[in-house]
Amino acid sequence: MTMSDLGAETARLAGRRILVVEDDYLVGLILVDLLEDAGAEVVGPIGSVEEAIAFLKDGVQAFDSAVLDVNLHGRKSYPIADALTARSVGFVFATGYGGAGLEDRYQRHPRCEKPFTHAALVTALAGL
Repeated sequence: MTMSDLGAETARLAGRRILVVEDDYLVGLILVDLLEDAGAEVVGPIGSVEEAIAFLKDGVQAFDSAVLDVNLHGRKSYPIADALTARSVGFVFATGYGGAGLEDRYQRHPRCEKPFTHAALVTALAGL
């Protein structure tokens, strides 16, 4: 990726507030850095289904899209996905399991398969 490509990618997420839900601390930090480098303001990371649902119910911090790890400490993030869908908030699944690891009703949502590239995540989020 050239510097001009990086500049174009940064412009794609400028002004966006993105919620990160990821249970692996180091992966969460990498996601935060990647998204901030792309011009986004990051909310989180949040590391569990329960914490994410409580955060959504609280409704204090606004955000316009999200990155959801599919497996959070052995639990699927589907309740979070359902809550985001009910609020018309777009999200991207981050998964190491591929498309086959998602239930059928979640197949229509965009996903990035781990390990994903900076460009793949930015493109998926910019398309929401």
